[in-house]
Amino acid sequence: MVNRGAILIKYREPAIRWINETDPYDEQFEIGAKDLQQDRTVYLVSEDVVDGEEAVNRWLEANFEEVFEHELGGWYTDPSLWPSRRTLKMFRDWFDVEYHSVIIDMEGGQIVDDDL
Repeated sequence: MVNRGAILIKYREPAIRWINETDPYDEQFEIGAKDLQQDRTVYLVSEDVVDGEEAVNRWLEANFEEVFEHELGGWYTDPSLWPSRRTLKMFRDWFDVEYHSVIIDMEGGQIVDDDL
C-alpha cells in the first residue's frame, strides 16, 4: 500500500454544458457524461485527507481553486474562457468528488513525477 489517498472528480451537468458551449473552434463538438467518466484525473493526497467526508470537505475548502483550475485547463488553456468567479459552491455544483483511502502500488518501482 502507498501512504496516499485518492480524490477523483466526476463531471456534473453544468461542467459538461460549459465544455460543450465554450469551444471557440468547433461548433459541432459535443461530449457527454459517459465520455467524461472513462478516464478521470486522480489526485493523490495525504492519507489523512481521505479519513472520512469531513476531512475531504476540509481539504476541498482549502484546495478547490487549484483542482478547479486544473480541470478547466485540461479543456481550455486560455483562462479567459474559464468562468471568472469560481467559488466552492460552483465547484460542488460542477463536480462530484470520490475519495479512496486504499492505494496499492502494483508496480513496486519508483514513482516519478513527469512534471519535475
